[in-house]
Amino acid sequence: MKKCPFCAEDIQEEAVKCRYCGEFLNKSSNAQWYFKTNWVIIGFLCAGPLAFPLLWFNPRYSKRNKIITTVIVSIITYYFTVVTIQSVKTILNHYDQLFL
Repeated sequence: MKKCPFCAEDIQEEAVKCRYCGEFLNKSSNAQWYFKTNWVIIGFLCAGPLAFPLLWFNPRYSKRNKIITTVIVSIITYYFTVVTIQSVKTILNHYDQLFL
């Protein structure tokens, strides 16, 4: 018997997955660095919708999660685009009034 490194329960020596906490014991770290969740989040925060390939080529996420994330990021991007355009128009109007 050995102890699970996640929940410290006794499990069998040959166990691949802990029956108590459900964690896999030999997680393979052969995933590319850009598929890790923190890099996907950083990509979306820095590049917005340009980070969609990081999401869609990532094997960790289900198709449902990919679609939901794509819709949410697209709506947020549209909102920020509209707000930015309105802000630029307002600033240009103020400069026109200031210099006329």
